[in-house]
Amino acid sequence: MEIIQTPENALSHSTVTAIINAPIEKVNIADWLLNLPDAEYQRCSTQHIGAAISTTYDGEPVSLNVETIGDALMVQHYVAVEHRPDYCRMLSISDSITKGGRTKVQVLWELKATKIDDNTTLYTNEIHATATPEMFEYLKEHNVNLVDAAASRQAASDAHNHEETPNFAKSIENKALTGKYNQPF
Repeated sequence: MEIIQTPENALSHSTVTAIINAPIEKVNIADWLLNLPDAEYQRCSTQHIGAAISTTYDGEPVSLNVETIGDALMVQHYVAVEHRPDYCRMLSISDSITKGGRTKVQVLWELKATKIDDNTTLYTNEIHATATPEMFEYLKEHNVNLVDAAASRQAASDAHNHEETPNFAKSIENKALTGKYNQPF
């Protein structure tokens, strides 16, 4: 069940946009994401370690992503709550592994395509990280307050998002125009 982000549990919120030089009618974010090869995911950020596609027991698509955000190794299990050509809403209870131990973070990842004109699409990559009850216990055990944890996560998440978003946009553009991954950025 989704944890609604509030000021009392927010760790980070980052929104970055980039231009896709392709008409929105050719852009299909759901197809791009839910068929994304591991190597294509890795080349979109120096912090991306691996990716795979799976399903829930109910058959919902899942994007499995392993990456670093700041000093945390993140193992994300994004369930495709909504997946359309112009929008994906991916929700994960992610494993966050640091030198201090392991905990859980809820991450909501929204990928959006919006028409700019007949040949150009705006890509928006939005990420919300929210503390889980397990995360609150972890913070208490390690004498870390939420404000400090959130400041650290915000800086790391925003830096990560600024690196990956333009590359995601180029990858989506390549897929829209050529039908292929692994094209030059």
